[in-house]
Amino acid sequence: MKFHFIMIGKKHIELKKVSSVCVAVFDCCFSTDSWEEENYKVYMAGVVNQLQEHFPEASSLVFNFREVGTRSVMADVLSEHGLTIMDYPRHYEGCSLLPVEVMHHFLRSSESWLSLGPNNLLLMHCESGAWPVLAFMLAALLIYRKQYSGESKTLDMIYKQAPRELLRLFSPLNPIPSQLRYLQYVSRRNLVSEWPPLDRALTMDCVILRFIPDVSGQGGFRPMFRIYGQDPFFVDDKKPKLLYTTPKKGKHLRVYKQVFLRIFIAFL
Repeated sequence: MKFHFIMIGKKHIELKKVSSVCVAVFDCCFSTDSWEEENYKVYMAGVVNQLQEHFPEASSLVFNFREVGTRSVMADVLSEHGLTIMDYPRHYEGCSLLPVEVMHHFLRSSESWLSLGPNNLLLMHCESGAWPVLAFMLAALLIYRKQYSGESKTLDMIYKQAPRELLRLFSPLNPIPSQLRYLQYVSRRNLVSEWPPLDRALTMDCVILRFIPDVSGQGGFRPMFRIYGQDPFFVDDKKPKLLYTTPKKGKHLRVYKQVFLRIFIAFL
């Protein structure tokens, strides 16, 4: 029996039945529980011992998705066991995905590590709030290595490993449509001349809201949009800039009622 990824941690896992493992995900990533630091250290030490027991010849590389600039207890613990850790952001401008350049680095690093030998194991961990981006990046890796096919099927299969409410709890926006679009870049990489794909200008014609919020308490809301991207006048600067924001005052800012908004969307 061959597994391409498994969960490790406190949950009961029949690791002895696994003859070949590429990727393992810490099961604490699927929980909303708050951990005391000492308990977390005990948990991490137990995971490392579990891996060493069942995979004594394995060499492990840890990818950790976290808030940049904060202290990582997980990194402190695993570094004591001699494990190499690579950090990745937990989001991109508040959305649970990462830029194509960062995805490219992650995929190439994963492929390079796993191709070094059959005993190399890739561990994936996320800190609080980063489960949606871990699920997205794991789906990208499985599609990139052609171990799974179908963007929607692969992403849904991974999300089912955790309670569904985690996605809504950790992400105020629904990231799945954007995640599926980015996964298409990965699955179609062999059909394009360049990978990662070149940046292209985006033209937004309209915005369609399928769920109408009732922010005002009277059946309506006042939409405001912010668009981030690279500054077209400074192509060497890759940091995202605020390119457009809805004015807070002016004739274009209006309150839409639910009945009116349904008619407006119908004619887009």
